[in-house]
Amino acid sequence: MWKWESDQEAKAVIVIIHGAMEHHGRYGWLIEMWRASGFHVVMGDLPGQGMTSRSQRGHIDSFDEYLVEVKDWIQAAYQFELPVFVIGHSMGGLIAVRLLQESHVNLAGVILSSPCLGLVNTPAKPVELLSHALNKIAPMVKFPSGLTVDMATRNADVREIDSNDTLYITKVSVRWYRELSLAMKTAFSNLEKMPDVPLLVLQAGDDQIVDKKVVKKWFNELSLSEMHYKEWPKCYHEIYNEPEREEIFEYSKNFIESRLKALGYIL
Repeated sequence: MWKWESDQEAKAVIVIIHGAMEHHGRYGWLIEMWRASGFHVVMGDLPGQGMTSRSQRGHIDSFDEYLVEVKDWIQAAYQFELPVFVIGHSMGGLIAVRLLQESHVNLAGVILSSPCLGLVNTPAKPVELLSHALNKIAPMVKFPSGLTVDMATRNADVREIDSNDTLYITKVSVRWYRELSLAMKTAFSNLEKMPDVPLLVLQAGDDQIVDKKVVKKWFNELSLSEMHYKEWPKCYHEIYNEPEREEIFEYSKNFIESRLKALGYIL
Protein backbone atom coordinates (compact mmCIF):
# COMPACT_ATOMS: atom_id res chain seq x y z
CA MET A 1 0.00 0.00 0.00
CA TRP A 2 0.99 3.63 -0.33
CA LYS A 3 0.29 6.77 1.71
CA TRP A 4 0.06 10.29 0.34
CA GLU A 5 0.06 12.95 3.03
CA SER A 6 -1.44 16.39 2.60
CA ASP A 7 0.89 19.40 2.81
CA GLN A 8 -1.78 21.07 4.95
CA GLU A 9 -2.99 20.15 8.39
CA ALA A 10 -5.08 17.12 7.50
CA LYS A 11 -8.82 16.98 8.20
CA ALA A 12 -9.26 13.22 7.66
CA VAL A 13 -7.93 10.18 5.81
CA ILE A 14 -9.37 8.83 2.57
CA VAL A 15 -8.92 5.12 1.81
CA ILE A 16 -9.50 4.45 -1.90
CA ILE A 17 -10.37 0.97 -3.21
CA HIS A 18 -9.91 0.61 -6.96
CA GLY A 19 -12.02 -1.53 -9.27
CA ALA A 20 -11.48 -4.73 -11.24
CA MET A 21 -8.77 -4.93 -13.91
CA GLU A 22 -7.09 -1.70 -12.76
CA HIS A 23 -4.63 -0.41 -10.14
CA HIS A 24 -3.72 2.56 -7.91
CA GLY A 25 -1.74 4.31 -10.66
CA ARG A 26 -4.96 5.27 -12.41
CA TYR A 27 -6.00 7.44 -9.46
CA GLY A 28 -3.28 10.08 -9.58
CA TRP A 29 -5.69 12.94 -10.29
CA LEU A 30 -8.11 11.95 -7.55
CA ILE A 31 -5.34 11.39 -5.00
CA GLU A 32 -3.88 14.83 -5.70
CA MET A 33 -7.30 16.48 -5.45
CA TRP A 34 -7.79 15.02 -1.97
CA ARG A 35 -4.26 15.94 -0.88
CA ALA A 36 -4.68 19.51 -2.11
CA SER A 37 -7.96 19.74 -0.17
CA GLY A 38 -6.33 18.77 3.13
CA PHE A 39 -6.76 15.00 3.28
CA HIS A 40 -4.28 12.15 3.63
CA VAL A 41 -4.84 9.27 1.20
CA VAL A 42 -4.14 5.56 1.66
CA MET A 43 -4.39 3.14 -1.26
CA GLY A 44 -2.87 -0.04 -2.61
CA ASP A 45 -3.27 -2.57 -5.39
CA LEU A 46 -5.72 -5.39 -4.78
CA PRO A 47 -4.48 -9.02 -4.83
CA GLY A 48 -3.86 -10.26 -8.36
CA GLN A 49 -3.96 -6.74 -9.80
CA GLY A 50 -1.58 -3.88 -10.46
CA MET A 51 1.85 -4.40 -8.92
CA THR A 52 0.87 -7.15 -6.48
CA SER A 53 2.44 -10.59 -6.68
CA ARG A 54 0.47 -12.39 -3.99
CA SER A 55 -1.64 -14.23 -6.51
CA GLN A 56 -1.68 -14.71 -10.25
CA ARG A 57 -2.87 -11.69 -12.20
CA GLY A 58 -6.62 -11.71 -12.76
CA HIS A 59 -7.14 -14.52 -10.25
CA ILE A 60 -8.16 -14.91 -6.61
CA ASP A 61 -8.97 -18.03 -4.63
CA SER A 62 -11.55 -16.18 -2.53
CA PHE A 63 -13.19 -12.75 -2.46
CA ASP A 64 -12.12 -12.63 1.18
CA GLU A 65 -8.57 -11.91 -0.04
CA TYR A 66 -9.79 -8.46 -1.00
CA LEU A 67 -11.41 -7.88 2.39
CA VAL A 68 -8.24 -8.87 4.26
CA GLU A 69 -6.15 -6.54 2.10
CA VAL A 70 -8.43 -3.53 2.48
CA LYS A 71 -8.62 -4.03 6.24
CA ASP A 72 -4.85 -3.56 6.29
CA TRP A 73 -5.24 -0.25 4.43
CA ILE A 74 -7.85 0.92 6.93
CA GLN A 75 -5.62 -0.08 9.84
CA ALA A 76 -2.85 2.02 8.28
CA ALA A 77 -5.28 4.96 7.99
CA TYR A 78 -6.12 4.70 11.71
CA GLN A 79 -2.49 5.50 12.53
CA PHE A 80 -3.06 9.13 11.57
CA GLU A 81 -5.61 9.36 14.42
CA LEU A 82 -8.09 11.20 12.21
CA PRO A 83 -11.57 10.29 10.92
CA VAL A 84 -11.35 7.68 8.17
CA PHE A 85 -13.51 7.60 5.03
CA VAL A 86 -13.61 4.91 2.36
CA ILE A 87 -14.18 5.48 -1.35
CA GLY A 88 -14.82 2.29 -3.30
CA HIS A 89 -15.10 2.32 -7.09
CA SER A 90 -16.92 -0.44 -8.99
CA MET A 91 -15.62 -3.76 -7.60
CA GLY A 92 -13.94 -1.61 -4.93
CA GLY A 93 -17.43 -0.49 -3.96
CA LEU A 94 -18.55 -4.10 -3.69
CA ILE A 95 -15.50 -4.83 -1.54
CA ALA A 96 -16.42 -1.92 0.73
CA VAL A 97 -19.98 -3.24 1.07
CA ARG A 98 -18.87 -6.79 1.87
CA LEU A 99 -16.27 -5.50 4.34
CA LEU A 100 -18.89 -3.45 6.16
CA GLN A 101 -21.22 -6.44 6.26
CA GLU A 102 -18.60 -8.83 7.63
CA SER A 103 -16.20 -6.77 9.78
CA HIS A 104 -16.35 -4.06 12.38
CA VAL A 105 -14.47 -1.09 10.97
CA ASN A 106 -14.65 2.40 12.41
CA LEU A 107 -15.49 4.68 9.50
CA ALA A 108 -16.82 8.24 9.42
CA GLY A 109 -18.46 7.67 6.06
CA VAL A 110 -18.41 5.68 2.82
CA ILE A 111 -18.66 6.74 -0.82
CA LEU A 112 -19.52 4.10 -3.42
CA SER A 113 -18.71 5.04 -7.01
CA SER A 114 -20.71 3.00 -9.55
CA PRO A 115 -20.56 0.02 -7.17
CA CYS A 116 -20.44 -3.42 -8.78
CA LEU A 117 -23.70 -4.85 -7.45
CA GLY A 118 -24.92 -6.11 -10.82
CA LEU A 119 -23.51 -6.29 -14.35
CA VAL A 120 -24.95 -4.91 -17.59
CA ASN A 121 -23.56 -7.83 -19.60
CA THR A 122 -23.43 -11.34 -18.15
CA PRO A 123 -22.28 -14.60 -19.80
CA ALA A 124 -24.77 -16.58 -21.86
CA LYS A 125 -26.51 -19.37 -19.94
CA PRO A 126 -24.35 -22.21 -21.36
CA VAL A 127 -21.18 -20.29 -20.47
CA GLU A 128 -22.55 -19.53 -17.01
CA LEU A 129 -23.25 -23.23 -16.42
CA LEU A 130 -19.81 -24.14 -17.72
CA SER A 131 -18.20 -21.68 -15.32
CA HIS A 132 -19.68 -23.57 -12.35
CA ALA A 133 -18.10 -26.81 -13.53
CA LEU A 134 -14.75 -25.22 -14.39
CA ASN A 135 -14.68 -23.51 -11.00
CA LYS A 136 -14.39 -26.97 -9.43
CA ILE A 137 -11.98 -28.66 -11.83
CA ALA A 138 -9.93 -25.83 -13.41
CA PRO A 139 -10.52 -22.59 -11.43
CA MET A 140 -7.49 -20.80 -12.89
CA VAL A 141 -8.62 -21.06 -16.51
CA LYS A 142 -8.86 -17.52 -17.86
CA PHE A 143 -11.09 -15.82 -20.38
CA PRO A 144 -11.35 -12.25 -21.74
CA SER A 145 -13.16 -9.91 -19.37
CA GLY A 146 -15.25 -8.41 -22.15
CA LEU A 147 -14.53 -4.93 -20.86
CA THR A 148 -12.91 -2.21 -22.93
CA VAL A 149 -11.50 1.19 -22.06
CA ASP A 150 -14.14 2.78 -24.30
CA MET A 151 -16.87 1.34 -22.06
CA ALA A 152 -15.31 2.83 -18.93
CA THR A 153 -14.99 6.54 -19.72
CA ARG A 154 -15.64 9.24 -22.31
CA ASN A 155 -12.32 10.88 -21.40
CA ALA A 156 -10.10 10.51 -24.49
CA ASP A 157 -6.90 11.18 -22.56
CA VAL A 158 -7.65 8.41 -20.06
CA ARG A 159 -8.60 6.04 -22.88
CA GLU A 160 -5.26 6.60 -24.58
CA ILE A 161 -3.30 6.03 -21.38
CA ASP A 162 -5.28 2.88 -20.56
CA SER A 163 -4.69 1.46 -24.05
CA ASN A 164 -0.95 1.46 -23.34
CA ASP A 165 -1.14 0.43 -19.67
CA THR A 166 0.71 -2.86 -19.19
CA LEU A 167 -0.76 -3.26 -15.69
CA TYR A 168 -4.34 -3.20 -16.99
CA ILE A 169 -5.81 -6.73 -16.85
CA THR A 170 -7.72 -8.06 -19.85
CA LYS A 171 -8.31 -11.68 -18.74
CA VAL A 172 -9.78 -13.05 -15.52
CA SER A 173 -10.05 -16.56 -14.10
CA VAL A 174 -13.18 -18.63 -13.74
CA ARG A 175 -12.73 -18.59 -9.95
CA TRP A 176 -12.46 -14.78 -9.99
CA TYR A 177 -15.78 -14.53 -11.86
CA ARG A 178 -17.56 -17.02 -9.60
CA GLU A 179 -16.29 -15.21 -6.48
CA LEU A 180 -17.42 -11.85 -7.87
CA SER A 181 -20.87 -13.28 -8.64
CA LEU A 182 -21.18 -14.73 -5.15
CA ALA A 183 -20.09 -11.43 -3.56
CA MET A 184 -22.74 -9.49 -5.52
CA LYS A 185 -25.42 -11.96 -4.45
CA THR A 186 -24.26 -11.83 -0.82
CA ALA A 187 -24.30 -8.02 -0.82
CA PHE A 188 -28.08 -8.31 -1.25
CA SER A 189 -28.74 -11.26 1.04
CA ASN A 190 -26.78 -9.61 3.87
CA LEU A 191 -28.41 -6.20 3.63
CA GLU A 192 -29.47 -6.35 7.27
CA LYS A 193 -25.80 -6.61 8.28
CA MET A 194 -24.94 -3.18 6.89
CA PRO A 195 -23.81 -0.97 9.80
CA ASP A 196 -25.31 2.48 10.26
CA VAL A 197 -22.47 4.36 8.54
CA PRO A 198 -23.20 7.53 6.52
CA LEU A 199 -23.34 6.50 2.88
CA LEU A 200 -23.13 8.31 -0.45
CA VAL A 201 -23.70 6.37 -3.67
CA LEU A 202 -22.53 8.10 -6.85
CA GLN A 203 -23.83 6.28 -9.90
CA ALA A 204 -22.95 6.82 -13.55
CA GLY A 205 -26.12 7.50 -15.50
CA ASP A 206 -24.81 5.98 -18.74
CA ASP A 207 -22.98 3.10 -17.10
CA GLN A 208 -22.11 0.40 -19.63
CA ILE A 209 -20.50 -1.94 -17.10
CA VAL A 210 -22.54 -1.87 -13.88
CA ASP A 211 -26.33 -2.16 -14.01
CA LYS A 212 -27.51 1.08 -12.41
CA LYS A 213 -31.02 -0.32 -11.83
CA VAL A 214 -29.57 -3.04 -9.61
CA VAL A 215 -27.51 -0.46 -7.72
CA LYS A 216 -30.60 1.65 -7.09
CA LYS A 217 -32.55 -1.44 -5.99
CA TRP A 218 -29.85 -2.32 -3.45
CA PHE A 219 -29.76 1.27 -2.20
CA ASN A 220 -33.56 1.44 -1.82
CA GLU A 221 -33.56 -1.69 0.32
CA LEU A 222 -31.12 -0.15 2.82
CA SER A 223 -32.21 1.40 6.09
CA LEU A 224 -29.52 3.79 7.33
CA SER A 225 -29.73 7.04 9.29
CA GLU A 226 -27.91 8.94 6.56
CA MET A 227 -27.85 7.74 2.98
CA HIS A 228 -27.67 9.67 -0.27
CA TYR A 229 -27.96 8.60 -3.91
CA LYS A 230 -26.78 10.80 -6.77
CA GLU A 231 -26.87 9.85 -10.44
CA TRP A 232 -24.72 11.67 -12.99
CA PRO A 233 -26.77 11.48 -16.23
CA LYS A 234 -24.18 11.50 -19.04
CA CYS A 235 -21.34 9.81 -17.22
CA TYR A 236 -19.83 6.47 -18.12
CA HIS A 237 -18.74 4.00 -15.45
CA GLU A 238 -15.60 5.75 -14.15
CA ILE A 239 -17.16 8.94 -12.86
CA TYR A 240 -13.89 10.23 -11.36
CA ASN A 241 -12.34 10.09 -14.84
CA GLU A 242 -15.24 11.72 -16.68
CA PRO A 243 -15.28 15.29 -18.07
CA GLU A 244 -17.53 16.21 -15.11
CA ARG A 245 -15.03 14.88 -12.57
CA GLU A 246 -14.26 18.21 -10.90
CA GLU A 247 -17.95 18.72 -10.13
CA ILE A 248 -18.19 15.13 -8.92
CA PHE A 249 -15.14 15.60 -6.71
CA GLU A 250 -16.65 18.73 -5.13
CA TYR A 251 -19.87 16.84 -4.47
CA SER A 252 -17.87 14.09 -2.78
CA LYS A 253 -15.86 16.56 -0.75
CA ASN A 254 -19.02 18.33 0.43
CA PHE A 255 -20.37 15.01 1.72
CA ILE A 256 -17.18 14.31 3.65
CA GLU A 257 -16.88 17.81 5.06
CA SER A 258 -20.52 17.77 6.18
CA ARG A 259 -19.77 14.53 8.03
CA LEU A 260 -16.74 16.11 9.69
CA LYS A 261 -18.83 19.06 10.83
CA ALA A 262 -21.43 16.68 12.26
CA LEU A 263 -18.63 15.00 14.19
CA GLY A 264 -17.61 18.34 15.65
CA TYR A 265 -14.56 19.07 13.51
CA ILE A 266 -14.06 22.74 12.63
CA LEU A 267 -13.15 23.15 8.95
